[in-house]
Amino acid sequence: MVFSSLVFLYAFLPLNFIFYFLSKNQTYRNWVLIIFSLAFYAWGEPVWVSLLIFSSLVDYFLGLATEKYRGHWQSKAALLSSITVNLSLLGFFKYSDFLIQNLNYLLGTGFFLHNFGLPIGISFYTFQTISYVVDVYRGEVTAQKSFPKFLLFISLFHQLVAGPIVRYKDIAYAIDHRVHSLSQFNEGINRFITGLGKKIILANTAGEIAEVFLNGDLSTLPVLGAWFGITLFALQIYFDFSAYSDMALGLGKIFGFNYKENFNYPYISRSATEFWRRWHISLGSFFRDYLYIPLGGNRKHYLRNLLIVWFLTGLWHGASWNFILWGLYFGILIALEKKFLGKILENLPRWVAHGYLIFAVLISWVFFYYTDLHSAGEFLGVMFAFGSRQLIDTQLSIYFCNNLLFFLLALLACTPITKVMQKGIHYLTEKNTRVAFLYGEALRPSLNFVLLALATILLVGKSYNPFLYFRF
Repeated sequence: MVFSSLVFLYAFLPLNFIFYFLSKNQTYRNWVLIIFSLAFYAWGEPVWVSLLIFSSLVDYFLGLATEKYRGHWQSKAALLSSITVNLSLLGFFKYSDFLIQNLNYLLGTGFFLHNFGLPIGISFYTFQTISYVVDVYRGEVTAQKSFPKFLLFISLFHQLVAGPIVRYKDIAYAIDHRVHSLSQFNEGINRFITGLGKKIILANTAGEIAEVFLNGDLSTLPVLGAWFGITLFALQIYFDFSAYSDMALGLGKIFGFNYKENFNYPYISRSATEFWRRWHISLGSFFRDYLYIPLGGNRKHYLRNLLIVWFLTGLWHGASWNFILWGLYFGILIALEKKFLGKILENLPRWVAHGYLIFAVLISWVFFYYTDLHSAGEFLGVMFAFGSRQLIDTQLSIYFCNNLLFFLLALLACTPITKVMQKGIHYLTEKNTRVAFLYGEALRPSLNFVLLALATILLVGKSYNPFLYFRF
């Protein structure tokens, strides 16, 4: 099940609201969330719920053992067992076929592939359970004594299948002591509807146009058509993933959980380093805190550490060489920025540094989009006009003119202008009760209704409407 589906919007979520808010006891509310979360996860592939519960059971008991024997060898053994079990499960289901394919290619063997369907969200909840046991080992959190409460942390449907990667210490208090209010409920609804609009109106539209240029015959694709197509994909993946994060944060707030932001307008960055401080923040902070710093961080062997982290960042996104190259590409860029390029960028005009970043990111999305390296190489050849290439053709002219307004609005939506507008509205509503009433009781609810209605119209007839990051 996905947030941007009619079943979720008009059946699952209303029922969840009814059962949750009719329950006054916190324990009952926790069970409502657990049951609905497991049902949400099981909607598409019921068998993998058992894997989720098994992983939760393993880390629940290992977390208790880690705390009980802290300072002794048993604690470290429990920690290593957690990491081993979780990474083994992730490796088996996500990477075993990739390993077999490469062995067959290198050694000429004929090992059969497992062809398992990837359990949705396994990359996300695996990292959550690992971070929990590590934090218990470090003494940063107290081990959860109740398995249902621990299962709630792992299975919360708001962020279960595509993040953000939530750490136990960030919601431990809320599991037992959540507070609810009408203003918080309204904030959550506003954030959720905003994310829904970004997904259905912006991300899906950008993706439909991008496919015309990215999935067509590359031998006839004009140079500017390639740049236009990959720019639209850059817009699609940003709006798609940030929309999911918006919806997850909104749902969390409705139910009393405050998740950390996962995006901070990454396309306004002026370096690859800044870009990754703003893009998928929960993943970047996970690798920083649980891998990069333990390896030595900036203190020793930082180039080695960077390449390890970015190799694994690419591999985390998918069992394919294109993702590994994508990760290493960013690792090398960030290493160069740490070495000398960063200082050069700081002294350049803002628009020049920003242009460098946009150029670098658009190149990176080619490796992200095409899992076939031959196609990626061919597309890059089109972008840089290798061979005899048209600069523009009739198809590009038509699509560009017909979608110019959408394209400009999408570019504008990548900037903090909406954040500035929200601050302005917040200031006015604080200063003037009449404005506050007009906005809170009329304007914002009307906007939410229009966005929901438009999203519903666009969803009718669409049986498959996935988020891009579901496959990771």
